Amino acid sequence: MRKRNPSLIGIVARRIIAFSLLAMILQIGVVFADYWFDDDELSVLMLQEETETLSRAIATHDGLVTFKPGTELRERYLDRDGRPGAIYVRVRTTSGSVLFSNCTSDCAAHFLPLEVNPPSFWMRQIEPGKPFSVAGGQSFERNGVTVLVELAVIKDPNGFMYSVLLREMFDSMIVPMTLMFCLVIGATIWSIRNALKPVAMAVRAADAIDPRDGNARLPSARMPQEVERLVAAVNRLLARVADLIQSQKVFSSSIAHEIRTPVSIAKMELSRIDDPRARNAERDLDALTHILEQLTSLARADAVDPEAYRRASLSLIGADVAEATAPFVFDHGKSIEFVDHGTTPVTVIPALVENMLRNLIENAVKHNPEGTRIVVTCGPGPLVSVEDNGKGLVDLPEHNEDLGYVKRSGELGLGLKIVHRIAELHKAKIAIDTAPDKGTKIAVDFAASL
Repeated sequence: MRKRNPSLIGIVARRIIAFSLLAMILQIGVVFADYWFDDDELSVLMLQEETETLSRAIATHDGLVTFKPGTELRERYLDRDGRPGAIYVRVRTTSGSVLFSNCTSDCAAHFLPLEVNPPSFWMRQIEPGKPFSVAGGQSFERNGVTVLVELAVIKDPNGFMYSVLLREMFDSMIVPMTLMFCLVIGATIWSIRNALKPVAMAVRAADAIDPRDGNARLPSARMPQEVERLVAAVNRLLARVADLIQSQKVFSSSIAHEIRTPVSIAKMELSRIDDPRARNAERDLDALTHILEQLTSLARADAVDPEAYRRASLSLIGADVAEATAPFVFDHGKSIEFVDHGTTPVTVIPALVENMLRNLIENAVKHNPEGTRIVVTCGPGPLVSVEDNGKGLVDLPEHNEDLGYVKRSGELGLGLKIVHRIAELHKAKIAIDTAPDKGTKIAVDFAASL
């Protein structure tokens, strides 16, 4: 199974994702290093976050301000569980009234004296380096009373610094960069899809092009410049194909006349010779003339002007062909019959349909014994068929699609190749029913030409 080529949108999207992720990783690394080596900034952020968390336990009851830490806060700040370092908490009002404290006389030196009117925020470093050993406080307003929450962290036993670092990375980098990343991906895909819409239109137009239409071209309006050059090259190729088809038309129109004249002269000269070998030469010239006519018909079928299509009746075409070929059929000791079941008008090239029926009748005549009965049937509907009760077709192993079918007589059936080519021009379906010594029926369905 052939692997499909990736789409342009997929290629661009994957590259944008890869480079965006690389940019995010590098930017996260830069921001992480900036925070990691700035102990003062990181300490301030840590104290602000932790004091805000502690302030949730401040409550008012009957006009009195209280501090009642719950289980979660006690586990976070007060229970050490044998971990190294220490965490001290003191909550007081600006007047010096202590609402809560787990600080003994040993840690009193870390906080501001009770008689000092505290600022809205303060911080000092107890010991340099990591893990952090800092102390600080932040004021909060509750029911008109200013409450100062003070926190001293010795050796950061609970890893507050890492929690702050992760939050800052998430808030400052991951969220905005993710939004930007999604917007860039969405905008890029949308832009590429809009830019490729004319290309998709050109693809549909290319699928609908009939190579026999000399005026067929791909649209280049609103094309991206890079794609427009490709479309222009394809249109130049179509122009060259149109020139070749025109040359083939000229060739197919003149070859029959150019060859028929010298052959007729040769036959006329041979007719004056009373010798069996002259009769053999005449038969060979007749066969050569027939082959040349079939090759000419095949060439004409490849050089068709789309404007030649028109509405026509298959019944009228079939009747005319049966009448025109009747003398030829009778001269070869066969009989022909025309049956009309009624057909619907179809859009065809009448001359080609006549050529197709004539080839089917001539094949039935030339490759079957005397007494063969040939029936040309039109209808019902857009259907025509030619049937005989002769020897039938044979598909040999060495059968070559490019040459045509092989009849039991051993001759090449170029006529059937012409029939197939004409059917392709009309998108008609051919059904062949044949059996040795039981005859052949070839039906052509023009349903696609209604």
